[in-house]
Amino acid sequence: MIQRIQTIYILIAGLLVATLFKLKLADISVDGELMELVGKGIYKAETLVFNGLPLLIFTGIITVLHLVVIFMYKKRIVQIRMLVFTIILLIGLFGMFFYFTYAGFDGAKVAFKIPIVFPIIAVVLDWLAIRAIGKDEALVRSLNRIR
Repeated sequence: MIQRIQTIYILIAGLLVATLFKLKLADISVDGELMELVGKGIYKAETLVFNGLPLLIFTGIITVLHLVVIFMYKKRIVQIRMLVFTIILLIGLFGMFFYFTYAGFDGAKVAFKIPIVFPIIAVVLDWLAIRAIGKDEALVRSLNRIR
């Protein structure tokens, strides 16, 4: 059902991932020039240095998947499978953050910001949601056995 604890977990995880669109993820210093990593790419002042379209696409897909999973409460097994896929995408997004910060620059000094850990927090929340959905599924199966 929608009012279960796993819905809260999934909603919070989705909101954390959605905030990555607007928040600054890291400051990158290369040869005395300061750049910043945001969801759209790496910017130096107002100019785009490195396009972050894959980050934007991953973040959008993960956010939409969280919203879809919330409304699939009648199909618990499918919900669990989609959350496992979302966890894999979140780990990939976390890896992409590091790729984007270190790939194009030699000798870059990076100062990560707090939003960089949002995908890891979302992974933990998704895992908690999977456990809660599994408990619901076990309860439903045990009640079917009694009849």
